[in-house]
Amino acid sequence: MTPILFSATAKPEEARVFYCDVMGFTLTDDNPFSLEFDAGGTMLRVQKVESFQPHPFTQLGWRVEDIAAECDRLSERGVEFARFEWMEQDERGIWTTPDGAQVCWFRDPDGNTLSLTQWP
Repeated sequence: MTPILFSATAKPEEARVFYCDVMGFTLTDDNPFSLEFDAGGTMLRVQKVESFQPHPFTQLGWRVEDIAAECDRLSERGVEFARFEWMEQDERGIWTTPDGAQVCWFRDPDGNTLSLTQWP
């Protein structure tokens, strides 16, 4: 079996631009029901919905080899990384976990929380 990632958008045009131009994913289908992307070899299906309330937790995340470089790349494309007062984050918004993993968070146009993680 191969996994498929699911998310939702009430703003399909903004989501299309975000996932293509900002994240760098390839759009593989745009139909009346969803936008479908190749997200690093895994399908990301962003369902088109009338209204949407984002979850208060991380919706999707990606493992990266160089989190600082990815943060810089996304920042250059307009991404703003989330800051949490109770968490010690560096200048990019990266938090280092007790086991040495590095994580940062940001949001898509619908307010879904997304993350990048680099494991030690």
